[in-house]
Amino acid sequence: MVKKEVMKLLATGIIYPISNSQWVSPVQDELVPTRIQNSWRVYIDYRRLNQVTRKDHFSLPFIDQVLEKLSGKSHYYFLDGFSGYMQIHITPEDQHKTTFTCPFGTFAYTRMPFGLCNALSTF
Repeated sequence: MVKKEVMKLLATGIIYPISNSQWVSPVQDELVPTRIQNSWRVYIDYRRLNQVTRKDHFSLPFIDQVLEKLSGKSHYYFLDGFSGYMQIHITPEDQHKTTFTCPFGTFAYTRMPFGLCNALSTF
């Protein structure tokens, strides 16, 4: 299953093969189900990168404030953060920081992967 997901990301240009990077994170030998149970995402352990990343600090609204704004509305929208992150391009000079390795090769992302500490604030 991991190979299938990696090959799908490679075929769509979301990742590319890379041979030299000081930032190599391991792929865990498991897949994490997405919220909608028809797909999976590869789990990459970005703890080492996240430890040295300067954190963005943006305050999020309290849930009661959000619910108050939503009350009485006729339409709601569900966002899948995984797919949403994939819309955010990573600058070429920072792509090597997302490097991960698995039994099928070593790759880097061209778009924001799930698991980076500042992904939510960027999204």
